[in-house]
Amino acid sequence: MGALDDLRVLDLSIVVQGPQAGQLLADLGADVVKIELPGHGDLARSIVLGPADRRSAFFIANNRGKRSVTLDLRTDAGRSVLLRLATTADIMLSNFRPGTLDAWGLGFETLEASNPRLIYATGSTFGACGPEAEREGADLTGQAIGGLLSTIGEEGDFPGPIGAVIADHCGAQNMLIGILAALHARERSSRGQRVDVSLLGGQVWAQASELTGYLLTGELPGRANRGHPLLGGLWQVFATADGHLAITGAGRALWPGFCRALERPDLLADPRFAGGAVAAADRQALLDSLAGTFRGRTTSEWCERLRAEDQRYAPVQNYAQLAVDPQVWANGYLVAAEQADGEQSVVIGCPIVFSDTPAQPGRTAPELGQHTEAVLLEAGYSWPEI
Repeated sequence: MGALDDLRVLDLSIVVQGPQAGQLLADLGADVVKIELPGHGDLARSIVLGPADRRSAFFIANNRGKRSVTLDLRTDAGRSVLLRLATTADIMLSNFRPGTLDAWGLGFETLEASNPRLIYATGSTFGACGPEAEREGADLTGQAIGGLLSTIGEEGDFPGPIGAVIADHCGAQNMLIGILAALHARERSSRGQRVDVSLLGGQVWAQASELTGYLLTGELPGRANRGHPLLGGLWQVFATADGHLAITGAGRALWPGFCRALERPDLLADPRFAGGAVAAADRQALLDSLAGTFRGRTTSEWCERLRAEDQRYAPVQNYAQLAVDPQVWANGYLVAAEQADGEQSVVIGCPIVFSDTPAQPGRTAPELGQHTEAVLLEAGYSWPEI
């Protein structure tokens, strides 16, 4: 049994922010029914890999194991069906532009009246309140307005985005946390509630340490510059003979071993770098010196030497390297799955490991409307009504 086997979810959301939250609920055992517009479906279905490959990585990644029902919620009939489905649901997810569901007669107050135990989770770009609340946006909007873009790269660089939909991901995680907290509160009160999250709020929360640094000093931290604007010392990415390597600190306890791994006893003897504690004025000199050393060996060679000295490091892996990393497979972060046609594929596993209620990542994403009839029959509709 999964941790959430007894929960039923209506997932009205699109693309990533809502669907990823619903995906993890499904992996943890919930019955997640995805509600999609007939003939079109989730917008993610149209974000295809290319002209000759009509699969959607965005849709597959965030909708495995869900059941798809097509309903036009803009119509009276579609609204009526959703209201009936909602009477037996525990959770409903959406991330439409704020006000959309209210305009369709599907706002929180309406659904709460028919099902007081329903947890009504919504995601937006800018948050539920304020002058920008009703504006539409997407992941890059969150990265930009939330301050993340201002920290990426090196001083003078153009502010390019992270190469992943990180604002959507943070919004999805916050939505999931809010839902689980609301479920816990419902155990005491027997009532559901509305849960609101946003891309902007997720970015502010994700950068809490860095933003607090500014609030305390009034000084902008600046760009990451291959490291972190607030973390000095050896918190840095270096080029190697064939790639890149991240060093995540070498303080007093690690410093002697670090110098041995690099065969740099001169650093150990240098009073400027005593115990790995480097003054800001001396940091660039140390980084420049290390840059030449790291270019002298391959990434794998450095990993072997640093591992032998129990250092904190990691190779900078691309997706091809990540996909065959034994550490990823050992923890079930990637899993092999047999599809309906018997073919083997690799899917993203659940990032949370349970001792008693293991997650069961869905193997496939549904075809548009694949489960419409089955779900409506379960809800008490007859075949003529369907």
